[in-house]
Amino acid sequence: MLTRRHLLTATAAALATPLLPRRVWAASTLTLGSTQIDTLSDGNLVLPGDFILGGMPQDEMQAIVAKYGLPTDQLTPPCNVTLLRDGTNTVLFDVGAGPDFQPSAGKLAEALDLAGVTVEDITHVLFTHGHPDHLWGLLDDFDEPVFPNAEYMIGQAEFDYWTDPDTVTSIGEARATFAVGAARRLAAIADTVRLLTDGEEPLPGVFARLTPGHTPGHMAFEIAGPTPAMVLGDCIGNHHVAFERPEWASGSDQDKDLAAATRVALLDQLATDRHAIIGFHLPAGGIGRVERADTGYRFIEET
Repeated sequence: MLTRRHLLTATAAALATPLLPRRVWAASTLTLGSTQIDTLSDGNLVLPGDFILGGMPQDEMQAIVAKYGLPTDQLTPPCNVTLLRDGTNTVLFDVGAGPDFQPSAGKLAEALDLAGVTVEDITHVLFTHGHPDHLWGLLDDFDEPVFPNAEYMIGQAEFDYWTDPDTVTSIGEARATFAVGAARRLAAIADTVRLLTDGEEPLPGVFARLTPGHTPGHMAFEIAGPTPAMVLGDCIGNHHVAFERPEWASGSDQDKDLAAATRVALLDQLATDRHAIIGFHLPAGGIGRVERADTGYRFIEET
């Protein structure tokens, strides 16, 4: 369970830990016909291990995580923002953490600069969900949208949840700041934001897919092409236990049982259909595919 101690520990660790070497421009590119998809690094998070791993069967969990060369006391997942360019539209999926969440994150502006993309170039921003590392980069120091020419889109259920005044008191004390931060940022675009429903096509060849559990209205986005791709957000949140034991509950999910059911169904589909995937917290830029393993699945990086 996420507690106030988790958040305090994570913040202290982020401040105390030297910033890890990071790819500002994550060198992962996927071409779908005339559409180019790149991932941009927003940096990384610094999290207590039990924020994700707590409550899992400990012996089996530790064996899985050790296989990937990771510790269990602290995790530093990358943050991969997806950039899509089709010759007409220049689209971001999520906008990173901005300067107010963790000092190891919020690096999207530098990544865009290195990619030769200006904030004015962005035509659309599609949000997977309202957690800080995905949404808090929305506003600048004057509380104006960072991307002035963009049309903003988010799932109807997700928008309703974070803008509901009752959310801040019902979400739990440890996540109350998530609710306050999301409400403030979404209020800034409330008059113009486009609200999406499951199965809708917000842009040509881009389809919204409701993938709830991590948050109530979490959406992934399927991108049509010779080999379709799916921008996952956090419905599959890591490359180790989420793949090998997708049925396990994770402390990072708001509705743990629903999130697990979403992962189980989605991984089965992705492995069967051999879709490419782009994961916000997956390694090596986050682009790859899902492959069945002896137990569960494995993430295969794009090469």
